[in-house]
This record gives sequence, structure tokens and C-alpha cells, in this order.
Amino acid sequence: MIVRRALRQTGLDLDVSEAENGKAAFDQLVETRFDFVLSDWNMPEMNGYELLQRIKAENIPVKLGFVTSESTDEMKSQAREAGAEFLISKPFTPEVLSERLGRYA
Repeated sequence: MIVRRALRQTGLDLDVSEAENGKAAFDQLVETRFDFVLSDWNMPEMNGYELLQRIKAENIPVKLGFVTSESTDEMKSQAREAGAEFLISKPFTPEVLSERLGRYA
């Protein structure tokens, strides 16, 4: 809800779809073309890092950024090395989200 509200506040023209967990997100990506994925790091069934790895392994043409409450240096490094576009720490402002997503919208 927080991310959806912040996305509305960015003023970017985005179609948003949600998934209840990492596996459901991956299943959606297999069935539907998306330009960008915003993922939490901690999710049931498949965490965000595993989701990113699976996206890359399956050569799904989508970019992914993390919005998460945890952001250790190790996590940031893992995300970057795995191909994430960014990692935003919660709490965050709509302006930060707009800045990071603006080039993809």
C-alpha cells in the first residue's frame, strides 16, 4: 500500500500490477510483459533476490529495483552484482521513487 501510494504521488504515468509473493511475481512475468519490477527483498515463497536471479536465469527482459526495509552494504552489493537497477530503503519519499523510476517510465 505504501509503495502504491508513493507511485501515485510521483505523478508518473504507470500501470501497476501486484503479486502477493515472489513466486506469484515470477509467474506473472512469465505470462505478461512488464517494463519494470519493484520488489521487496523479503517475501514469502521466493525472496526478491531469488526473484531477480530467476529473472536473469530465464532471460526475462525486465528491469528490477528493490524497495525494502533492510539495506545492508552486503544486500546492496548482492543486488548490484545480480543486476538490480537500484535498492531504495524504507522509509522513502515519492521524490526518491520518482528519481529512480523516472528514466524507465
